Parts: sequence; C-alpha cells; structure tokens
Amino acid sequence: MKLDNYHYLTGFGNHFESQAIEGALPKGRNTPQKPPLGLYAEQLSGSAFTVKRDHNAKVWLYRILPSVKHTPYQLIEHPGVTSQPSAQLLSPNQLRWSPLEIPQSAHDFIQGLRKFAVNGNVDLQTGAAIYLYTCNRSMQDNYFHNADGDILIVLQLGELIFKTELGTIYAKPQEIVVIPRGMKFQVACVADNARGYVLENFGAHFSLAERGPIGANGLANERDFLVPSAQFENKSGEFKLLTKFHDHLWQCDIDHSPLDVVAWHGNYVPYKYDLTLFNTMNSVSYDHADPSIFTVLSSLSDTPGVANIDFVIFPERWIVAENTFRPPYYHRNTMSEFMGLIYGEYDAKPGGFKPGGCSLHNCMSPHGPDVDAFNHASEAKLKPQYYSNTLAFMFESRFMWHPTKFALESATLDKNYLDCWQGLQSNFKDK
Repeated sequence: MKLDNYHYLTGFGNHFESQAIEGALPKGRNTPQKPPLGLYAEQLSGSAFTVKRDHNAKVWLYRILPSVKHTPYQLIEHPGVTSQPSAQLLSPNQLRWSPLEIPQSAHDFIQGLRKFAVNGNVDLQTGAAIYLYTCNRSMQDNYFHNADGDILIVLQLGELIFKTELGTIYAKPQEIVVIPRGMKFQVACVADNARGYVLENFGAHFSLAERGPIGANGLANERDFLVPSAQFENKSGEFKLLTKFHDHLWQCDIDHSPLDVVAWHGNYVPYKYDLTLFNTMNSVSYDHADPSIFTVLSSLSDTPGVANIDFVIFPERWIVAENTFRPPYYHRNTMSEFMGLIYGEYDAKPGGFKPGGCSLHNCMSPHGPDVDAFNHASEAKLKPQYYSNTLAFMFESRFMWHPTKFALESATLDKNYLDCWQGLQSNFKDK
C-alpha cells in the first residue's frame, strides 16, 4: 500500500461531500426512495437535532448495508479501557511517568490502550479520559467505535493508518487524528511499533481556539485540517465490532465490513492536523505569555472562557523576550494539566521528561522548572533563541484528573518526581 496514495478534503467545520464511485451521491435529496447503486441511506448525528444550525453535526452515509445488521452485543473484559479512578483519595501531589514499554506480545491499537486518568461524567457529557497506547500489529478482523465521546489521538512513535467509515487517514508523529463519537474505524500499523496518547472527550465537540485580540490570523488555521475522501470496503466474512458504551467494552458479530460507505456528505467528519503548521504567537518584548496562546482545539463548557478540555501544544519557536525568565514560570492555576512529550526536550524539565512519558499537575498543585532549568535560565545571556527539537502538549481541563489504579501502580510512575525541585535554594537578600 502506497502511503502517499490518500486524498483529502481541506477545512475545519465545513460541509463536505465525497463519493468513491461517480453517481453514488444523491443529488437534491438525502433519502430518495431508492438511493443510487442499491445503497442504503443512513444518518450519523453528532448533536441534538434541534441545536442551532451552525452547531448541528451530522453526516449522511450511503452504504452497502446499514449499521443495524449485527448480532446482539456481549460485554467483554478489557481492564485497560474500563479501569476506573483509583480508590485512593485524590491527592494534590505532582505525578510523572516514564514512557510505556512496548510489549513483545502481538497486540493491536485497541488491545494496547491503557487508561491513565479520567474526570467528569459520561452520563452528563462532561470531562474526558486519557489513555496511553502501544501497538505492534494491525487490527485485522475487528473494528471499533466509541459511543461515549470523540477520540483525539496524539501519535508519538510510529505511523498509523486509520480506516474510517468516511475514508482513510494516514498519520505520522507530529500529527493528531480526531475521530468523532460513534464513527467506526480500524487502525493499521505501518512500522513494527507504535506509541502515543489518546483523549476521549465526553463533552462538546472540539472547535478551534478563538483568536480574540490576535485577529484574523494565527494559531491553527482551518485550511490545514484534512478530511478523508470516500473509500469503502465491500467484503463479507466473520468480523467483530467493538463498542465502548457507558465506560464498558462490548462486542458483536458482523458478517460484512462496516467500512462500506460508498458516498457521504456532512460536517460530522474525522480529520487530521499537522502540529508543525501551528502559527505560534509569543511575546516580543517581555514576560512569558500564558500557555493559552498555544491552544489548538477546545471543547467548550457551559461557562464562557472555561474549557471542558483544551488541547495545547508547545512547539518549536523563537524566544526573544528581554529581561524575562523564559521557561514556564512557577505557577498554580485552577485548570488541571496532563502533559505529554512527542519528541525532543521540554524546556522546563530537560532530561527529566522523556518522549512518550507524561505528567499530571492537578488544580492548584504548584509546578514549574526543575533546579537545572531554573539555574540555567536565571543566568543565561538573553539573546534571540530558537527552541528546536521540542514538541510537547497538554490536555488541560476545568475538572481534576483522577489517576487510575493502573497508572498509580505502574512501574513507570516516578516515585522521586518531587526531588527535581528539592535543590532550589533561597536567594533572598534582606536589604
């Protein structure tokens, strides 16, 4: 399979249409009495029917067989997906984990999911869950969809191919993929090993961060988001459809590929985005700007200006602020931060934070540069500097992140994380 043989539609939040066979997409009607080519019409709605027009999310699918053709669902076990927050009291302690090792045993994307933290409530459609994943083989005769929320995948190691109902997305590290709630897909590995992060968003669908006083340009641009073109599988056999429903994993049998959509139109679509295309804003005079200027996507809450989830990145960029402590300042804040590192070094923890690893600083828990980063930044000659070889990100939420039992018992948990700040000394001089 050629990795460059994919076709995409561009834009964010637009109404798209695509057909894999000329004439498969009806003109003028969504549900004609007999759709073209003997296809079935099916609508996938990602919002309530009666929300305002610009918030209504839906896609019309013209498929070989409708989604209702399956056997009854049966509950199955998957501790990595269904694990709940630890029974321990949620503490204000700062936490950090090393990268997950990729097991030698063969496992696909779904088998390799490990839930690390969760907040909010699936029933109330608030909050999110965070997973780390590893995989070393493709999903073969099984497919997946999530009824609980949208899925944002941050690739850290290894390229992946996401075959979705609407078409195929090829993605590599430095890119993210978003698959909306309820959409069926299958993941194929390109290389031997893959690793990364997954955010399962229970709340409002992601939207682009508002620019405010920045104006018309900057941050993530609509045209850089890519949506797949129609591509379908027409095959029969013995397949499994896995479904995450109300924080449990279910499975049913199907006798055909569920990726059999020949044509579609709508705005409820999967997409990918290359993080290196982010147009970074920064201070050109003094002071370290708040991390909100690095927001790519937001899941909004019912409180204006307060996000259910913000997806924030810290990319390669110029730093030119004068008479300023340039790394992230020591801070405490109302939002709770779960960080990951895609490649390189994070400027506040050089050497201490590894690609594929993660950290958790919950609401009002202080954090900031380690001793070495503080000492270096305090004495550095302040000339224009390009921060290269770095790409970190943050899942930031108004709700506290609750680590799972798996995360707190993981061998990758850094039991000595707090040591990185213990060498800080008082430099106070009483005049």
